[in-house]
Amino acid sequence: MPDEIDAKPPVVTPMRVVIALCLLAPFVAMLWVGSYAKVDPTFIGIPFFYWYQMLWVLLSTSLTMIAYKLWQRDQRARKGGASA
Repeated sequence: MPDEIDAKPPVVTPMRVVIALCLLAPFVAMLWVGSYAKVDPTFIGIPFFYWYQMLWVLLSTSLTMIAYKLWQRDQRARKGGASA
């Protein structure tokens, strides 16, 4: 049975869904301007509009790094290597 021997792992896996969510979250957060187009609450005198966007710079960096590490783990698992 060649189909069983040549079976490939599924393209959409839970890990890939998490990766996609990590990469999609910053776009959704920044494109939904109505959610942060306001002055209050201020943080150390900085209006919400500005500090919210700067917070997302840090969050986007973290989420991208997490997505990259998960992608590396996924690729190693697909090639049969160590998953850690």
